[in-house]
Amino acid sequence: FFDRFFPPTEYRERIPGLGSGFIVDASGILLTNEHVVRDAQDVKVTLNDGRQLKARILGASPIYDIAVLKVDATGLPAAKLGDSDDLVVGEWAIAIGSPFGYLLNDTQPTVTAGVVSATRRDIKSEVSDIGVYKNMIQTDAAINPGNSGGPLVNADGEVIGVNAFIFSSGGGSIGLGFAIPINLAKRILGEIREFGRIRVAWP
Repeated sequence: FFDRFFPPTEYRERIPGLGSGFIVDASGILLTNEHVVRDAQDVKVTLNDGRQLKARILGASPIYDIAVLKVDATGLPAAKLGDSDDLVVGEWAIAIGSPFGYLLNDTQPTVTAGVVSATRRDIKSEVSDIGVYKNMIQTDAAINPGNSGGPLVNADGEVIGVNAFIFSSGGGSIGLGFAIPINLAKRILGEIREFGRIRVAWP
């Protein structure tokens, strides 16, 4: 009865999220995780020099957990992309990102080092109700909240993966981090550039 005259009040709160990403083209193309920008109303990219640029999402795939962003800038330093099919277990792996960046007073990224602990890891479907995580790179380089979407780099400075998530009992890194192979991310990037969307394969 009262709802007819006093409808329930809805409260909406805008909650800022934080993640990492990396530039793959000097024209302002970036890669990150889809879950970093999921349901975002406004996306801003903060560069190492402190500039903050508005970004738009060119395409995103919740299945592969990859998103492609575009900022209006030119001459940006682009990361060199490697070949994730050539990885060797035990080689160096360097995770770059901005963990807990909202607690820091500067825009410089954080770097952690480890090794490629395993390759071609398939994560059970019970772990995620959205993404399909197959052929993942496992690393013991520390990946913490805010590192998602950042690059996993080899000793030659080439990006070999996109940091995605960790297994943890307490929320912090225990040396079980996982990255999406860069070869998959390059394929998603190519689809969006050529077709403007990610085509889904049907059997």
